[in-house]
Amino acid sequence: MTDDTARFDPWESTVATFRGLLPLAMIGFSLALAGCAAGLHVSAAYAPQEHVQTVPGFADFIAVDGSTVWMTNRGRVEHWSLTGKIAQVALPHPCGAMAIGYGSLWVADCHDATLNRIDLKTARLSVRIKTGIANPRGETNVVIGNGSVWIASDRTGAISRIDPESNTVTARIPVDADTYYLSYGLGALWATSPTRRSLEKIDPQTNRVVMKTALGGNPGFLVAGEGAVWIQEQADGTVVRVNPENGVVTGRVKVETNLKYGDIDAGGGNIWLRTTTGQTFAVIDPQSLVIRARVGKPTGSGALRYTSSGLWTTSHDIHTLSWWTPVLPPP
Repeated sequence: MTDDTARFDPWESTVATFRGLLPLAMIGFSLALAGCAAGLHVSAAYAPQEHVQTVPGFADFIAVDGSTVWMTNRGRVEHWSLTGKIAQVALPHPCGAMAIGYGSLWVADCHDATLNRIDLKTARLSVRIKTGIANPRGETNVVIGNGSVWIASDRTGAISRIDPESNTVTARIPVDADTYYLSYGLGALWATSPTRRSLEKIDPQTNRVVMKTALGGNPGFLVAGEGAVWIQEQADGTVVRVNPENGVVTGRVKVETNLKYGDIDAGGGNIWLRTTTGQTFAVIDPQSLVIRARVGKPTGSGALRYTSSGLWTTSHDIHTLSWWTPVLPPP
C-alpha cells in the first residue's frame, strides 16, 4: 500500500519542541507505533499447523466440498480428504478454478473448450457443455450465482450463462476482450480483463455490463466479499479494493513485487491471498488494509480456499495439498 504519511524528521521535531508541539507529535507517533504493534502481534501469534499431503502430477485449482476438496490435475480432477485421495475423474485438460453447486462439480476443460458437470455422489462425468473457453492457457474460472453457472467463453469478449436445470447456455454476455476471471457476490457477477485492465460489473437480471472500473497492471483473480470487490493486480504486486456500489477504488495494499499468479478468497473477516514469493499466503484486514499475517515459505504458484475450520492450499511445483489450522482469529 502506498504510504502517504510524512517521514519523521528529528530536526523538525526539535523546532516543534520550541513551538510547544512536541507533545502532539509524540501522541501521533505513539498511536502509529500502537497500530503497527497490533498488526505485528496478530501476525506473530498466528502460526497455524500445516498438514501436508503429496499429490503426484500438478495439484492446482481447488473447490471445497464440505470437509473435502476437489482439485485439478493433469488429465483428471481429484477428490481428496485429509486422509488421502477419494476419487478421480478423467478429463483431457481440466483448467481454472472450479465451482460446486446443484449437486455437482463444474469444471472447464481447456482441450475441448467445454464446461463439464461431475456428479458429487458418484464422481462421474454427467454432462459436457460446449461453451468455449476464453483463456485456453487455463488462467480462468467457473462461478455460480443467481441460479446459474457462469464461464468466460470467448477471448474476443463473452461470458456464457448456463442453466443448471437444462444444462444449456441461456445467454452470452458481451464484455471486454480477454475477460478471463470471474467472481459472483454482492448481488452481481464481476469480471476482469488483464489486457484492458478493467473490472466489469454484470447485472444478472439484465445480463448486461452496468459498470466498469479502471485497474492497475494485469488484473487477475478476484473475489467479491467482506463488503467489497478485491482484485489481484498481478503485475504490480498489489491487491485493490473496489466499492461494489459505485466502482470507486477505495484502497490498495502492496504485497509483493508481483502476484503471478496465485489466488484470492474472502471470509471470516479477512482477505486470503495465495502468493508465489515471500510466503505461501498472506492475510489482509479488509478495513485497514494491513497485512495481518504472512504464512509459510514460498512454494511457487498454487490455489487457496478459505473455510471456517481451516485453509486449503495447493503448490503444484512441489506437488502438495496443504490444510492449515487454526484459522486466523477475527479482527
